[in-house]
Amino acid sequence: MTTVELTRFRVLPEQAEELLAARADMLTDFAADRAGFLGARLVRLANDEWLDIVEWATPEDFAASREKGPNLPGIARFFAAIDSLVAAEEGTLAE
Repeated sequence: MTTVELTRFRVLPEQAEELLAARADMLTDFAADRAGFLGARLVRLANDEWLDIVEWATPEDFAASREKGPNLPGIARFFAAIDSLVAAEEGTLAE
């Protein structure tokens, strides 16, 4: 079953453009370096909050990705634009 990573975070208003500019490189780095990465969607919420919805083939793929952290430039640039973490959850795609 597909594992879904849900990460809600805050971005300062002056960093929003940087976050969006870094997104494509982050996704490219994930596709090249993260086994089981299936795709991601970024949702802009109210009050400077964002929700990243990332799909992984297995929970083990997600765990391995977490261990790597921001190990490539595109990933590091995206993470650097984030001010604070609000919540992080893991689930299984129901459909």
